[in-house]
Amino acid sequence: MTKQAIVIGGGPAGLMAAEALLQAGIGVDLYDAMPSVGRKLLMAGRGGLNITHSEPLDRFLTRYGSAQGHVADWLRAFGPKELCDWVHALGVDTFVGTSGRVFPAEMKAAPLLRAWLHRLRQQGLRIHVRHRWLGWGAERRLLFMAPTGEVEAAADAVILSLGGASWPALGSDGAWHKLLAKKKVALAPLEPANCGFDIDWSDHLRERFAGAALKNIGASFNGERRLGEAIVTESGIEGGLIYALSASLRDAIGTTGAAILLLDLLPNHAPVEIANALAKRGTRSLSSHLKSSLNLDGAKIALLHECTSPSDRADPAILAEKLKALPLHLMRPRPIAEAISSAGGVSFTSLDEHLMVKTFPGLFCAGEMLDWEAPTGGYLLTACFASGRIAGKGAAAWLQRAA
Repeated sequence: MTKQAIVIGGGPAGLMAAEALLQAGIGVDLYDAMPSVGRKLLMAGRGGLNITHSEPLDRFLTRYGSAQGHVADWLRAFGPKELCDWVHALGVDTFVGTSGRVFPAEMKAAPLLRAWLHRLRQQGLRIHVRHRWLGWGAERRLLFMAPTGEVEAAADAVILSLGGASWPALGSDGAWHKLLAKKKVALAPLEPANCGFDIDWSDHLRERFAGAALKNIGASFNGERRLGEAIVTESGIEGGLIYALSASLRDAIGTTGAAILLLDLLPNHAPVEIANALAKRGTRSLSSHLKSSLNLDGAKIALLHECTSPSDRADPAILAEKLKALPLHLMRPRPIAEAISSAGGVSFTSLDEHLMVKTFPGLFCAGEMLDWEAPTGGYLLTACFASGRIAGKGAAAWLQRAA
């Protein structure tokens, strides 16, 4: 009799796990709570699907923080190169952007997802949408809430790929956390990752500059420095540059209650160069002089006024220092539902090297629901694909040993 597996969650990790099982000759039923699979992937691809990054693998592996040792094992088996080869095998071309990020030629996620689902269905994948997982019933049977009511299902192996708790409207609401806690699986609390932060802005800045882009700036925290862009929001600040430092910022706030992020508004200018330009101000207003001599726009000038005192702005040497290291007092990360991704989840201490739960033979976990995080730039998606492949191959090998 053909062994059967159930995959719960139709994101990249779940679909990749299903593919690995199907290739091993295992029958697969995939369940997803949403009306269709891959919704978060499609949303992420609206502005251009960043599949992976072209940087050397040794540097790529450093992007995973404290989980690097675990994630590196996945990526050495199925890393950026293998992922690109896999995308090409679906008939989707890719290109490398100026930042080193890798995108589909058409930029969008939909063509890739359509081709993938077509291939998976040809391989025998059975997809059940609008089936929300409720946990386990008697004899480890899986319980789902379907449009027709509560239903049960059983399989020889189960792979959970339920995402974290960001973007819950697309299906990853973190409800699985309580279900696994009941089974005594070791879990880390779910926290926002790649997120914005709250700042106590003045009414003037909030009303005049919310939504303003801060282009070509730098940011530093705890010895880390990044260049990029950010956006002023009504509640604080967000954007790719902030996301790159968000893990360190979030952890510092959790420990001390606040964090001070230093913005470099003029990353291409040396402090002495800025001080010399400021010394030539004459009788012009500071704002006019900053615009004409240093090409600062209104949002950056507003931030400078927001975060410095009149005495700071009156001293060219101090003002030059502030332009290179403007202190932003971050109060808290934005809610996890707004985050690009989430941290926390199933602890690696609960899992073997094949991502099977040690205390629950036949139950595997993959994707963002594991306790790891990564910055945007293709690192998240690559590791999700890779973890799904590890879990799928691990489940197939476990089933073959159990046969």
